[in-house]
Amino acid sequence: GVDVEIVTKDPQIKGFSVVKRRWVVERTIGWLMHHRRLVRDYETRPHNSASMITLAMIDNLAKRLTTETTPTWREPPQPQHTQNT
Repeated sequence: GVDVEIVTKDPQIKGFSVVKRRWVVERTIGWLMHHRRLVRDYETRPHNSASMITLAMIDNLAKRLTTETTPTWREPPQPQHTQNT
């Protein structure tokens, strides 16, 4: 049920050219690189690597569904407001 469209670079154009929807792939790879185990190539079998990618995407989806806001190195910690009573 998934349509895959392979987009190739025009061989007539030399140098940089914009490739259709390339940003989607780059964004997804960026999301995957937030998971430590996928940053380095630890897996020796393609099946294991595919499983780790699936787990990483499940984790990303679960965080979006639960609106979890885990602080990361990219986001400075928010100051804690305390009530003085």
